[in-house]
Amino acid sequence: MSRIRYVAQIAASLVACGAAALTVEPRSNAYGAPSLVEDARSRGLAPLPPTAESADAAAVARVELGRRLFFENRVSADGNVSCGHCHQSDRGGADGLPKAIGVFGKENPRNAPSIFNAFLQFKQHWRGDRASLEEQAEKSPTGPATFGNPDFAAVTTRIKAIPGYAQLFARAFPGEAEPITQKNWGVAIAAYERTLATPSRFDEFLTGKESALSEAEKNGLRKFIELGCASCHDGPGLGGQSFQKFGVYEDYWKETGVAAPDKGRAEVTKNDADLYVFKVPQLRNVTQTAPYFHDGSVADLQQAVRIMAKTQLGVDLKESDARDLVSFLGSLSGSAPRAFAPLEPFPDK
Repeated sequence: MSRIRYVAQIAASLVACGAAALTVEPRSNAYGAPSLVEDARSRGLAPLPPTAESADAAAVARVELGRRLFFENRVSADGNVSCGHCHQSDRGGADGLPKAIGVFGKENPRNAPSIFNAFLQFKQHWRGDRASLEEQAEKSPTGPATFGNPDFAAVTTRIKAIPGYAQLFARAFPGEAEPITQKNWGVAIAAYERTLATPSRFDEFLTGKESALSEAEKNGLRKFIELGCASCHDGPGLGGQSFQKFGVYEDYWKETGVAAPDKGRAEVTKNDADLYVFKVPQLRNVTQTAPYFHDGSVADLQQAVRIMAKTQLGVDLKESDARDLVSFLGSLSGSAPRAFAPLEPFPDK
């Protein structure tokens, strides 16, 4: 979506809901649950797609391999870090830290987003510098603040030293003379990550179960739509489908209290037009993934909602409006997938 179109949509939304006021009034009682469902779906809000299980033996083996590699800390430079180190089930698939801590206690430059439902996103990472789950997984082992390996050859050496992996790589990538490769590492982990969907009550609501949401949550959804939040937080993930500037109406760092603002996507593209531009985050499981924003600068979700309204929409929300929005966001949380846990690790010898 172009920035011009984005601002036009926001302007239209603000006019429609009377944004000059400090509060968003819910529609009349005639605006019942069926109309709200239709309105939500017409704005691009959609239920999670079903995750299909493959009967292909190699595909099943790739998911198993990816699951093992996701939780395998013996391949990191210090033997303590795995993908699961920064993506935890009790934190909504994130880690609960402002910025992720990787190998040898090194701080990463940005907040770790949830891995749950990440397969829905059009790019990976806050700045969109990874085109796919495969690329993100493929490059993590050599990240200086993630796994810390100098090259993938070091990873290969460690994997081959653990009995069990050679056979599983061979099953996952049959016919390949040397299946333990960086590319196959990424393919396997991504195959596992594509199983990590977290359906919630909101999906039930969108598919016709009106009672799935409480009245407070429905009020929050109305305000989410009327304010224009759904212009960017759309699709089945409620986000993750576009880049937007953080700070359309106000400088974001003045609202979050950050001393040194992150330049965002401009550091990737070397284009000043991308200054302070980030991927729009998904809102699935957002009540579980504090702290918020790319720098983890805000710990409270209600405060984060108010900051977003002010910086992106030019609206000062009343506390009651922010509270209703947070109520709605609670309906987006689903349970951690049963497969989100390590298998019994292969022994060292």
